[in-house]
Amino acid sequence: MIKADLKPTEFHEYYNNYVGLLANDTELIEGYVKGKKMIQDFILSIPDDKLLHRYQPEKWSILEVFQHLIDTERVFMYRCFRIARNDKTNLAGFDQDDYIIPSEADLKSKAQMLEEFTINRDNSISLLKSISEKNFAFMGSANGSPVSARAAAFIILGHDIWHTKIIQERYL
Repeated sequence: MIKADLKPTEFHEYYNNYVGLLANDTELIEGYVKGKKMIQDFILSIPDDKLLHRYQPEKWSILEVFQHLIDTERVFMYRCFRIARNDKTNLAGFDQDDYIIPSEADLKSKAQMLEEFTINRDNSISLLKSISEKNFAFMGSANGSPVSARAAAFIILGHDIWHTKIIQERYL
């Protein structure tokens, strides 16, 4: 399954910010595998003395941005899983800002963040491999908007790209 298979009705228009960053021929599972390497290499490339940097006082640190990527992937994989199992429950939204302080991301080392990201991504890949094409097309609802299982998964790939670009442009 590739990104071009997604229909605009499968996700809220807000997520075009992320899905729009993906090439139409992006294959879902391959995208997760390549994205894993991209994020790992990116984390490793950042000097340790920059990890706590904030480009403005009220903005997240680089470590907090990486934690946000991990936490968001967890939430969207949960959505993907439930929708792929044909769960019709409206899934709750989440306030990303509420997750940052209790995550204690700034207390983590680069190695800890890398390990957490890698384990989480491997779990996501395992889940995605277990879902059939038919079940990826199932529709559900999250945060009051329609979303397919496959859209929930594709959104994460674009979300990763979005935030790595922000780190490159504003932090480094």
